[in-house]
Amino acid sequence: MTLKQLEAFYWAASCASFALAADRLNISVSSLSKRITELEQSIGGALFNREGRSAQLSPLGENLLDEAADLLRRADAFISMAAQRRGAGGRCRLGVGELTSLTWMAAFIRHAQDASPGLMISPQVHLGDVLQQKVANGELDCAIVAGASTSSAIASHLIGHASFAWVAAPSVAGLTRRWRAADIAAQTVICLPEGAGTTRLLDQWLNRHALTPMRQMHCDTMGAVAALLQEGLGIGFLPEAWADALIARGRLARLAHAPRLAPMPYAFQWRRDDRRPMLHDMRTAAQTCIAFGAPSGLT
Repeated sequence: MTLKQLEAFYWAASCASFALAADRLNISVSSLSKRITELEQSIGGALFNREGRSAQLSPLGENLLDEAADLLRRADAFISMAAQRRGAGGRCRLGVGELTSLTWMAAFIRHAQDASPGLMISPQVHLGDVLQQKVANGELDCAIVAGASTSSAIASHLIGHASFAWVAAPSVAGLTRRWRAADIAAQTVICLPEGAGTTRLLDQWLNRHALTPMRQMHCDTMGAVAALLQEGLGIGFLPEAWADALIARGRLARLAHAPRLAPMPYAFQWRRDDRRPMLHDMRTAAQTCIAFGAPSGLT
C-alpha cells in the first residue's frame, strides 16, 4: 500500500467524479483507477461499486474513508515540517473573481511563486457562486471570493475588504445635488449578474434602506459596467480606486451625498478536508497582497 494509492481512493471518494479527482492529483483517469485497483488488491476488498454508470463507495469504502483521511493528514503533517525548510511546491488551481483578476491577482501569484519556486499556480476567473461550487466539487484547490461560504464543507478566512462608490456620467450625476436612497432606486442601476459578490452587496444596501429592487441592467464584466456608466446609461458603483481614476479623467462623477455601500469582505476559501501546507502558504500570500487598486489600464 502506498500514499499515492490512498490519495487516489480518498479524492475519488471526495470529488464529484473520477475525472475531477484525477485532475486534482495531476494524473490521468486510467492512472487513478489503476492506483485504486492496486489498493483494493492490497486490502482484499472492493472500495467502490462499479455496476452503475458511476462508481459509488462500497460499504468497505465508506468504513475506510475516514481512516484514509487520517493517514493522509499524518503524511501532510510530515510534509509540512519539510515545507517549512524548503518552501511549498506542486500545482495549485486558484479561483478568483473579476475584480481580483484585474487588480492584485498577478502580484499575488508572483509573490506566492517567488516565495515557493516549486509552486505552479493556474488561475480561473468566475463569479463567486461558481467558484465556491468548484471548490466544493474539487475542481479548484482554493478561491478568493467576496463573502464567507455558507457550506460547512468549505473553510473561509477573511483576508480584507473592498470599498465601493456610487458613480455615474457627469450629466447623470448632476441631475440632483443630494442623492437620497430613493433617488438611486428610481434610476436604472448597471451591475454584475446574480451570483456576483457585488449583487449581494446591492441587495444588502436595498434592504438597509427598505427599498424594493430597482431597474437593473446586468453585464458579465466590471469593465462593461464601467463603460456603460460612462455612456450615461444608468448609475452604478465601482471600486473606490477604479472610480477615482475615471473621475480624474472626467469620465465619471460621484453621486453627491449618496448613502454609502458597506465594505465588501473578501475571504480565502478551501475545503476543510484539504490540509496541504500549500494552502496555508497561499492564504498567507493573499493576506499580504490584497489591494483593490485601479486596473493597470486606468493608471
